[in-house]
Amino acid sequence: MTTEAESQHTKDTNKPGVPHGMPVFGASGRRIIYDEDGKPCRTCNTLLDFKMVTHAQKDPKSSGSSTNPALSSTAVSAMTIPMKKAAETTQYAKDEPPDVEQLGKASWSLLHTLAARYPNEPNAEQQSDMGQFISLFAKLYPCWFCAKDFKKYIEENKPVLESQEKFGRWLCDAHNSVNVKIGKPKFDCNLWRQRWKDGWDNVDDKLKK
Repeated sequence: MTTEAESQHTKDTNKPGVPHGMPVFGASGRRIIYDEDGKPCRTCNTLLDFKMVTHAQKDPKSSGSSTNPALSSTAVSAMTIPMKKAAETTQYAKDEPPDVEQLGKASWSLLHTLAARYPNEPNAEQQSDMGQFISLFAKLYPCWFCAKDFKKYIEENKPVLESQEKFGRWLCDAHNSVNVKIGKPKFDCNLWRQRWKDGWDNVDDKLKK
């Protein structure tokens, strides 16, 4: 799950808005997403960008070149911040909370795997349960901007739940809609079963390429 705002570098569609003097774009080139309280949304941004912005909040003087993150001293310093530090006093590594990319990848993996385990001929109750799950998933997704984008998609493209094949293809199309927005290639939905259900062992070498 990735936001529509990431592909719109020329318009300020980042609601509720960019706080005065704060960066618009992060070190990764993505648009920074802020919460209503003016703080960067941790689950809506990459870890690199989140650390860049939190550093800028502590040092307001470093935010003067916020419209050009590639040249920003804040961005450069953020790149030197370790992504992960080994725990020195405990047995646990100090893993960071998931950023927008990790969260999106994990979420799509869950959704596609649900489709792969969905019944071939679901009854009315199973269809209803899955429809409610998709609706709640969109409503409760941790990245508020991503959630808003997904809710809009399912309003305009109602989930197709009559069979496993139809649901799997619907999810593939939903995923591709995000891929297009962020400049990634579309996945061939004719191969969704190989990718998420059956594996590639029985696929012709020609299809693998």
